Amino acid sequence: MAESPTPAPESVPPRPGLRARLRHSGRARIALVVVAVAALVAGLLAWRHFAGRESTDDAQIDGHVNPMAARVGGTVQAVLVADNQPVEKGTLLVRIDPRDYEVALVRAQADLAENEATARAARTTVPLTSTTAGSQETAADSDLAGAQARLAAAQAQLREAQARERQTAGDVERFRPLLAKDEISRQHFDAASTAADSARASREAAEAAVRGAEKAIEAARARLAQAGTGREQVDIVSARAASAGAKVEMAQAALEQAKLNVSYTEVKAPVSGVVSRKTVEVGQVVQPGQPLLALVPLDDVWVTANFKESQLKSIRPGQRVEIAVDAYGRVYRGRVDSIAAATGSRFSLLPPENATGNYVKVVQRIPVKIVLDPGQDEEHLLRPGLSVVPTVFTR
Repeated sequence: MAESPTPAPESVPPRPGLRARLRHSGRARIALVVVAVAALVAGLLAWRHFAGRESTDDAQIDGHVNPMAARVGGTVQAVLVADNQPVEKGTLLVRIDPRDYEVALVRAQADLAENEATARAARTTVPLTSTTAGSQETAADSDLAGAQARLAAAQAQLREAQARERQTAGDVERFRPLLAKDEISRQHFDAASTAADSARASREAAEAAVRGAEKAIEAARARLAQAGTGREQVDIVSARAASAGAKVEMAQAALEQAKLNVSYTEVKAPVSGVVSRKTVEVGQVVQPGQPLLALVPLDDVWVTANFKESQLKSIRPGQRVEIAVDAYGRVYRGRVDSIAAATGSRFSLLPPENATGNYVKVVQRIPVKIVLDPGQDEEHLLRPGLSVVPTVFTR
């Protein structure tokens, strides 16, 4: 008996939940891929964004602090400003009692007048002394020449007297034997003897005249030597005049110093700024150099940012900077001005010494000066010392 054919198995229809799960799984994989691609793109964008920036939170606002100190000592007469008061350049801040310095000024003026009078007198004496010295020297020269002429005349008269004495003495000696022989009269012999005595007296007078003329020459030479010191006297008087002129200059310098001291009794603002750290009070006795207050000009501030040495490889002067200020929650714009010549530790009170063998490498920080763009702080809100976070755009 033939077997009946086995019926084919019927196909089992798929369950409805499986198809939905497959579709859901495919969408999940697509979503995962999209998320991964989006994360990758975001990472690339973030890398590109932050790769061209260098930032640090070790930064603060810097500015000038102008200390005001007393130039002269004295009692404070008035304090015309208060703490945190804005003042303009040239404003009177503190007045010191000026009376002592005004008295010193009057005394300096009197000293100057006295020294100027002395100098005028000394300058007048110089030409007078020079003229007198010249006249005395000329007169002494003339006296010496006259004395020498009188000596020459006296010597000539002496020679003449000596010749006459020899002649009359010879006559007496010739007449003596003739008188003994009665060849001449006694009267003739006596006349010859008298002539010889007269000639001898004339010779003695001539010798005395020569000696007097020699003494006169010695006196004339002494007067000439004394007159020759007139040049030295002129030099001495000229030196006195120069000394008097130097004293005038010294008195003028003292007068200028006295005027300066009077002006120093008024302490004025050298710059426009805000009064800070006021330590002076009315009635206080201050000494030269003693600090009174400080002025902070708020129109000239900048940022000092201490970047790590590893950040400096891409920082250059002129790069754009954004500065976030903690105090105001706003961002200012600026640019890199300059990079310090040494690390901050090099300028510390006790620089590190690494030659001891105990070396530990520490990342150093270099101060970078950042200046604000014009018009960024027109309200003058930034104060030296405020914390900021600068971001340098290196690309």
